Amino acid sequence: MTDLHYITRPSTLKENAPLLIMSHGYGSDENDLFSFASELPEELFIISLRAPYQMQPYGNAWYAINFDAVQGKWSDDEQAKVSVAKIADFIDYACQTYPINPDNVTLLGFSQGTILSYAVALSYPKKVKNIVALSGYINEDILPDRIDDQDVSHLNFFCSHGSVDQVIPADWARKAPEFLSALNINHIYKEYPVGHGVAPQNFYDFKDWLKKYI
Repeated sequence: MTDLHYITRPSTLKENAPLLIMSHGYGSDENDLFSFASELPEELFIISLRAPYQMQPYGNAWYAINFDAVQGKWSDDEQAKVSVAKIADFIDYACQTYPINPDNVTLLGFSQGTILSYAVALSYPKKVKNIVALSGYINEDILPDRIDDQDVSHLNFFCSHGSVDQVIPADWARKAPEFLSALNINHIYKEYPVGHGVAPQNFYDFKDWLKKYI
């Protein structure tokens, strides 16, 4: 069972389909990234998740972001870790429930969904193969204390960011290639002249990348 709400687009394959799990950003829902689904390879079994914490008046979050006069903007890392575990458990649930190849799982995130996708892949590397990390960054506070190079050597990352992102500074995202290089993880990092969003060229680039890695 899973307590996460989600929507699916089945694969054209009847068995061993590559799985793509989408995780949206703060204040959004499962329909947001799902708009990409019709343009992505037909063999992908696509699942778009809704984050577990409901916001008012609408939208959902994977963890709280609070604005504090003393601390400024800060994230609830304990809530984030719970959501990381929920997504990791959901991968198992999806592989048991649908005709999916458990060795071909891709995570696609945007913003807060990207922060969690990084954490799921680096915390539970055996469950994941590819990661498309859009407009997010690596939050080391929600990662394991130690990551073994050999455990993560099979992972592939497509990381991208808007060079004028006003929500998550590009400087934060630029640390990801250094972090991944230190672990000898295959990755690509690209920037686009946009704010906190996915430029058309960014979409085409990650789509082409996905075709190679699924």
